[in-house]
Amino acid sequence: MTRNPQLNRHGELQHLLTIDGLPRNILERILDTAAPFTEVAEREVKKLPLLRGKSVFNLFFENSTRTRTTFEIAAKRLSADVINLNIATSSASKGESLLDTVDNLCAMQADMFIVRHASSGAPYLIAQHLAAQKREHIHVINAGDGRHAHPTQGLLDMYTIRHYKGAFNNLSVAIVGDILHSRVARSQIHALTTLGVPDVRVVGPKTLLPADVQRMGVHVFHNMRAGIKDVDVVMMLRLQNERMQGSLLPSGQEFFKFYGLTEEKLALARPDAIVLHPGPMNRGIEIDSAVADGSQAVILPQVTFGIAVRMAVMSMLAAT
Repeated sequence: MTRNPQLNRHGELQHLLTIDGLPRNILERILDTAAPFTEVAEREVKKLPLLRGKSVFNLFFENSTRTRTTFEIAAKRLSADVINLNIATSSASKGESLLDTVDNLCAMQADMFIVRHASSGAPYLIAQHLAAQKREHIHVINAGDGRHAHPTQGLLDMYTIRHYKGAFNNLSVAIVGDILHSRVARSQIHALTTLGVPDVRVVGPKTLLPADVQRMGVHVFHNMRAGIKDVDVVMMLRLQNERMQGSLLPSGQEFFKFYGLTEEKLALARPDAIVLHPGPMNRGIEIDSAVADGSQAVILPQVTFGIAVRMAVMSMLAAT
C-alpha cells in the first residue's frame, strides 16, 4: 500500500495538503486540538509558546484576505516568526521557479510553508521536493490550490458545524452553488463523508456541477428547494467567476433567482438550520443580506474558528 504523503512513518501529520485520504481520527484530532485554542482569543495575553523560534513563510501566489490574515494571526499567537512573501515584488515575478523560491527560503531556515497557488498540485510539488531533499523538518500547509483543495477551510467548516450541532452522524448537509470550480466544496465533501455525515447533498445547475460528483458519495439536486428541504446545515459557495470559461450562467440575477439563499428558501430547511459561507460573499447573487446578517448565519464565527483550527494544524505539524 502506498503511504499517504501527508503522514510520516509513525502515522502522524507531516503536511496538510488535502482532506481526501486522511483518516477520521486525524480529522477528529485536529478538531479536538482546536477547541482549547478558541479560548486564547478571550485572554488578555493571546500568546502560546508552541512555535517559538519557528519561521513560518506565507507564500500566497493568489490574492487572499481571510485565509492569509487568519494564518498570520494563528502563527503569531503560537509565537512563530511570520514572513509574508510579497509575490508581486519577489523574484518569482522575475521568472524564478517555484522550487527555486522554496530552496532559497529553506536556506533562510524556514520551518513551515503556507501555500496558496492558482495551479492544482503546487503544495504537493513543494512537499515532494522537500522529501527528496531530506528536509522532513519542514512542513507544508495547502491554503488553496486551483480547483483542487482548501483543507483548512473544510476543517474550520467542520469545527463550526460540530460547535453548533454536536455529532455528525445524524445530520443532513446541503452544499449549494458553484461546486464545479470550488476547492472548498471538494474539501467539505471529503470532510463530511469521512466524519460520518449520512446525508450530504450538492445543489446547483448542471453547468456548475462536476459530471462525476455522485461518486464522491453525495446526493445531487438541481432544484434548490428540494435540495435544502429539512437539512440541518446549508453551506453556500461563492461563484468562482475568475475560474469560469465560457458562459456557464445566464446572469448573476438569474442565478440568485434559482439558487440564491433567501429567507423564503431557508424556511424549507429545519428551523434550527445554520448557514455557512466561506467568503467573500456576493450579496444578492449567492445569498440575501437578510440571511447573511440573520440569526441562523454563522459566517463570522467561521472566521473566528478558522484561527483556532489553523493554530491546531500548525501546532500538530510542529510537534512531529
